[in-house]
Amino acid sequence: MSKSLRSGRYVLLAFFVLIAVLLSAPVSAQDHPLAGQTIDMAILGIGGWLPSSLGVEMATPNADTDFAEFAEYAQANYGYTVNFSFQESPFAALFQLAAASLATRSNEFNIIVSDSQWLGAFAEPGWIINITDLINNGIPDMGIDPQPNLDITPYSSVVRTTYQIYPDGSDQVWGLPQEGDVIVLFVRTDIVNDPDNMAAFEAENGFALPTTFEEWEAVTMEQFETIAKFFTRPDDGVYGTVMQHSREYDFQTMYLYPFMFSQGGDIWNPETREVYGVLNSPINAAAMEWNKRMLDYEPPGAISYGIGENIDAFTQGTVATAFQWAAVGLSMVADPEIRANTMIVPPPAFMREDGSLSRVYSMGGQPWVINAFNTPEQMRVAVDFMNWWYLPETQLEYARRGGNPTDATTLNNPEFDSINPWNRAYRYMLQPDRARDFWHEPNYSEMLAAQQEGFTAYASGQVSDAANTLEWIACQQQKVLFDNGRSEVAPPESCNDVTLN
Repeated sequence: MSKSLRSGRYVLLAFFVLIAVLLSAPVSAQDHPLAGQTIDMAILGIGGWLPSSLGVEMATPNADTDFAEFAEYAQANYGYTVNFSFQESPFAALFQLAAASLATRSNEFNIIVSDSQWLGAFAEPGWIINITDLINNGIPDMGIDPQPNLDITPYSSVVRTTYQIYPDGSDQVWGLPQEGDVIVLFVRTDIVNDPDNMAAFEAENGFALPTTFEEWEAVTMEQFETIAKFFTRPDDGVYGTVMQHSREYDFQTMYLYPFMFSQGGDIWNPETREVYGVLNSPINAAAMEWNKRMLDYEPPGAISYGIGENIDAFTQGTVATAFQWAAVGLSMVADPEIRANTMIVPPPAFMREDGSLSRVYSMGGQPWVINAFNTPEQMRVAVDFMNWWYLPETQLEYARRGGNPTDATTLNNPEFDSINPWNRAYRYMLQPDRARDFWHEPNYSEMLAAQQEGFTAYASGQVSDAANTLEWIACQQQKVLFDNGRSEVAPPESCNDVTLN
């Protein structure tokens, strides 16, 4: 064989080896379809709500941390530059802002922090992408492959039914959990466990004040009411507890529901969408009476309290305990001295007629939803962002910064309970037998407005008959569902004579 022929064969062999190496090598950043580009993204979230702003903070480079925020991660792994902006709106106005934009097929908000109840209203018109389709099929016309990594494993089924599924009872996922949230009980141990208070309470009531997580877990609402009454001392400017009763958005609803759910009450039949005959029950009327009675142990003006007023009452030492969302734990214990004198525990259980204990509190929290009208470039960044968001290291970092992840890997991490003082109680309550969400209907806002009007009218004393108030709300909500073709069940004729008085 000639020398030139042998040289040619060696060159050809080297060529094929090079091709094989290239084919087996991982895809580099330069192979990403957006490599070298700069993409602007906008997230719409809740104003003054730490979990919403945390999502954007964790997307933006921060020189003071070793953690790779998404913009850095995308540059290193995908080769593109992304700039995130954040627009915020109060809870009560966020839905209208988002809906008004999406209705025009606008892509001004590429990713939205949605309340869980809005899933139906966003999904029905096709304003957000179906995550089940994204997981299984991708978005072929945008060149986006199936995304199996977004089929996350939640800590419990209540995560999926609250933040992801629409319609209720189906297997269709429309949202991805952004912030998990439950109601927990914040306790000022410098007040409740003061030795003099402990001795006086036991002498007066015949049982000891709880001092541990396990002891608080065993407290019934009857016992808690005794505790709240003991610490209600108007002359000293101290009250036993605080909840949220404001008519704004869903505040009163969320703190009344536990009294209903825990005692066996319900709010509707999700299969037939019947509210009338379910909501207006004797159990729920008694629950309203009990919830109203708790105002006797709350600060003056508590009937108008929302999240912010609740935080102020607790941090200023005006109340001994506070029923509050775990999501605002960082604000509740921001002061190191308050943190050192605060215990965060499960809220009280309710004793049912059969002697069993039940605690079923309202679910808070929000899912991410992805705008269906994003450009192909924005859609790919949104998908990349979601895949990054659910990486174990990202979720753990989110917890370290004060957020509440919902995935099984993070919450089962032995480190999780010690990251934040509310984490143990949050994880305890994040179970389907301890927390639940309510309707995800497209007509959510109309249904909510009716019950907020009725619930707060009763709690404030504007009306005095709990049963009649429930009758009026049930009539209004059944009419909303029937008139909008969401239920085949019309309100009964008796509703024509029901007024809120």
